[in-house]
Amino acid sequence: MLVLLVGTVVTVTALSAGGESAASQTPQSSVPVTNVWLHSGLYTPKAPPGATDDYHCTVLDPHVTHRSYIISSQFLPGSAEDHHAALYLLPQSLVAQAKQDEVFKNGWTCFGEGTLPNAPLSDFAQTTLLSNWSPGSGAIDFPKGTGFVIPAGSMVIMQVHYNLLVGDKPVRNSLVLHTVPLSTPLLSLHVQEMEAAPDIPCPAGVTGPLCSRSASLANQGQRFGENAVLTVDGIEALCGRNPSDPPAGDSASCTSRMGTGGYLVRVAPHMHLLGVGFTMVLDPGTPEAKTVLSVPDYDFHHQRAYNLATPVPVTAGEPVQITCTYDPTLAQELPILRKVAPHFVTWGDGSTDEMCVGVTWTSPKLPDIHDDL
Repeated sequence: MLVLLVGTVVTVTALSAGGESAASQTPQSSVPVTNVWLHSGLYTPKAPPGATDDYHCTVLDPHVTHRSYIISSQFLPGSAEDHHAALYLLPQSLVAQAKQDEVFKNGWTCFGEGTLPNAPLSDFAQTTLLSNWSPGSGAIDFPKGTGFVIPAGSMVIMQVHYNLLVGDKPVRNSLVLHTVPLSTPLLSLHVQEMEAAPDIPCPAGVTGPLCSRSASLANQGQRFGENAVLTVDGIEALCGRNPSDPPAGDSASCTSRMGTGGYLVRVAPHMHLLGVGFTMVLDPGTPEAKTVLSVPDYDFHHQRAYNLATPVPVTAGEPVQITCTYDPTLAQELPILRKVAPHFVTWGDGSTDEMCVGVTWTSPKLPDIHDDL
């Protein structure tokens, strides 16, 4: 898989500025590193009626007694039905609520964002994304000179998407966090997700009752609840498209704004099984346009996040465009997707739905890279 990083074509395995490390590697450092192992309980995935996917969240306690930096981590999937996972930082202010809801014992179904059950809108900003895992992503090594702050008393929400088209046996997942003291001279990372709404018609010559967009959305509402349809409409509106009649095609694009200034140091794409290409461009449509990331042969089973060889300066409010391309004929070619009826593909939580996500990590200043950190 070839990847374009700010104008330089490199292979994924040759990425020298901090790509993903092997599972057995511990970050090399003269600073004392604490390895925090977290294990979920045994869980048997179960899908809602008519669906083939399950999103399950679990609260895990890393017993962080002092404010620290996470410098790397790795999610260890327990079985092949792990479609992808997202790890969210649960602040100390919400820990008492988590205990009150008794979510520690059994976890909960959590399609969409990984927040606590029945959480108010204000909680979404507090449960910030820590990292993502997708097949092939391996360990997560943040760029040298940076780290993700985890306050004392915080916990972690582990959200796992299970694809029951693969299997439904009991699964136990694990997570390891590598942390260093807050006194370590690192820059704190800010993470931001950007989304675009796919609207992918059935391929030419393929027909069926769900090849209508309205019928497919209604089916998604039956599988995951009406909030799933509202999510689709919301992403369409944020991207300046008419939610009731968006343009359809084999690509999805949306321009967002950087939420914070500093230096862009790490980027990642995410799509599902129809995804074949991804680009992220700063200042699109201007003479200053810069392609930050281009993955021309995206493969769901070999996903990566990329530490930029040269950090890119960005300003708060600067436009950034993500574009995802899809091959809808894969729905008839991939054995897993052939198990479901042909359908108009929109944004959705299911393995047979699609996503278009770009994730960015920024540091407030240019990282000061030292070999001993």
